[in-house]
Amino acid sequence: MTTDPRPRHFPIRPDWLALRRETAVDPDQPIIDAHHHLWDKPGARYLAAEMTDDTGSGHTVVATVFVEGKTGHLPDGLPALRPTGETAMIAGLAAEADAEGATRFAAGIVAYADLRLGTAVAEVLDRHAEVARGRLRGIRDPAAWHADPSARGSVILPPPGMLHDAAFRRGLAELTRRDLSFDAWVYHTQLAELADLAHAMPDTRLVINHTGGPIGIGPYANRRAEVFDDWRQGMKTLAGFENVVVKMGGFGMLMSGFDFADRPLPPTSDALAAAWGPYFRECIALFGPDRCMFESNFPVDKGTAPYGTLWNAFKKIVADHSADERHAVFFGCANRTYRLGMTAPAEPSIARPDRGKG
Repeated sequence: MTTDPRPRHFPIRPDWLALRRETAVDPDQPIIDAHHHLWDKPGARYLAAEMTDDTGSGHTVVATVFVEGKTGHLPDGLPALRPTGETAMIAGLAAEADAEGATRFAAGIVAYADLRLGTAVAEVLDRHAEVARGRLRGIRDPAAWHADPSARGSVILPPPGMLHDAAFRRGLAELTRRDLSFDAWVYHTQLAELADLAHAMPDTRLVINHTGGPIGIGPYANRRAEVFDDWRQGMKTLAGFENVVVKMGGFGMLMSGFDFADRPLPPTSDALAAAWGPYFRECIALFGPDRCMFESNFPVDKGTAPYGTLWNAFKKIVADHSADERHAVFFGCANRTYRLGMTAPAEPSIARPDRGKG
């Protein structure tokens, strides 16, 4: 898989992020952060220590799900097996972190494998499982593709039509045989392709990444209402398939077209809730709270807002939902989807966040 050398994410500016911090609202609400990365790339170190600083922002983050980030690959050996180096690295870091803190980092690992290998991907999946120390829960093979380079929100450049590829689907069947889920990273323009996949493979658990990827840049800039309608129709179709769940988040990326990263001060959680709330509430209305989960997408979304502010925004967006519904989107769906086997440390708080603060 090739990559686009142009920057596709906002830079992380610690001094800027420090200009505005918020106290956690509803701090006792148990959270499973359903999607984050860990990596040590040139000029971009984000490992367990850095994430511990973020999760220590006052929210009760009891566990996290790591998603592949193209780092730590083995330097040699069969190319198809090199991504297992990342899984081994993350499993080691997670085991060390478990011994030191209350948060179970990378309780579930979503690794990378080239599913276009077809049935031959079985060897790769089994090797991931061997080195994951019991944490392997799924695979992500990014399919986000757009013909217009200015619309792309990812540095990864997969081939067009990947979800329809017969070899890819044979590889996906190998996930199903191993009770592994597939994390689907697509743009809103590809939701019909994902629906076709969900229909063709009803026994495969499909997890929509980043709220279904509504694009707000390039040809979609200043067309937010039109994109929302197209995105909603695609998500409505996907909601009809019981094997599909959705991760709500990812709007801190350049792809979303929001300008918070360009402002003099970091956004408040109220500002984020106002901008992102319509999408997340629509997801919950379409899929139901039991099939929706929140993701931080850190450190990528850290270019837009601090970790604590992000989760305050999520809590304010669902403040009018019942305690059981809030528990589902913050904990239950991720726990069930990724088979984490976690028990919430406390009953969900019945107190609702004050949306007028922060």
